[in-house]
Amino acid sequence: MLVLDLTGVDDRQAFMDRCSADLGLPEWFGRNWDALADCLTDLSWWPAESGGRRLHVRGWRDFASALPREWRIVKDILRDAELFWRDTDTELTVVLEE
Repeated sequence: MLVLDLTGVDDRQAFMDRCSADLGLPEWFGRNWDALADCLTDLSWWPAESGGRRLHVRGWRDFASALPREWRIVKDILRDAELFWRDTDTELTVVLEE
C-alpha cells in the first residue's frame, strides 16, 4: 500500500512534488497530468502486492477546495488508472480517506 498525503498541498506544483515523494515515482515522471496518468498505467516502478495495489489518498479535502478544477483532473486520472488495472492480477484500488 502507498499513501499520498495531500495535507498542506495548495498548488499544482506542490501536488506533483508530493506525488513524486510519497509514491516514489520514477525519474521519468514529468510532473504534469499526462505524466501522472502514464505512471499510474505503467506500474513497473511499484511492485505488485498480494491482492493487488492500494493507493490511499489522505488530506485531499483542502486541496479539492482550493483547486477544484485540478482536483477533478486528479480524480479522473485515478479513476482511469483503476479502470485500466481492473480485472487484472495486479488490480489498483484507490481509497480517498475521510
